[in-house]
Amino acid sequence: MSSFQYFTLFTLYSTFFYSMDGIEVRKIIKSQQTEKTSHLHFFFHDILSGKNPSAVRIAGPLKSTITTFGATMMIDDALTEKQEPTSKIVGRAQGLYSMAAQRDHEFALLVIMNFVFVEGKYKGSTISILGRNPVLNDVREMPIIGGTGLFRFARGYALAHTVWFNPTGDAIVEYNVFVSHF
Repeated sequence: MSSFQYFTLFTLYSTFFYSMDGIEVRKIIKSQQTEKTSHLHFFFHDILSGKNPSAVRIAGPLKSTITTFGATMMIDDALTEKQEPTSKIVGRAQGLYSMAAQRDHEFALLVIMNFVFVEGKYKGSTISILGRNPVLNDVREMPIIGGTGLFRFARGYALAHTVWFNPTGDAIVEYNVFVSHF
């Protein structure tokens, strides 16, 4: 056999098995899995004050506040079972949020964060959120765009409701998360 014939045979062979492995096997596995919807409930603690803040400003216009267009915060916030800050930590909210609204009367954040679970059934799994958070609304809805671990191929939405806020910017937000996953 010539080298061209070996190359052609190898190409056909590898394409056939790649197709079998890459498409058919995934279809078989996916068809055997059942999609389920989970409801998660926890509290998000965004702390800007004190010696150990969980949110720090990383970008934005000079001499501005966190409510100024473009102000960007990096977060590593505790997620707890109950509203009290001393409640059991079930995960962390890691990512960033940025003031995305330019109008003075509107406060809307662009939120990019992962809920990283460190306890219980979902330990080691994550949920990814990317969306708009109009913080002055009583309840805000943000989309779930994916996840890892038990939340692989996740989709759904998160409802946020601020339960406590102080003048320094510290806040406790109640989250009800509805996530579909396999």
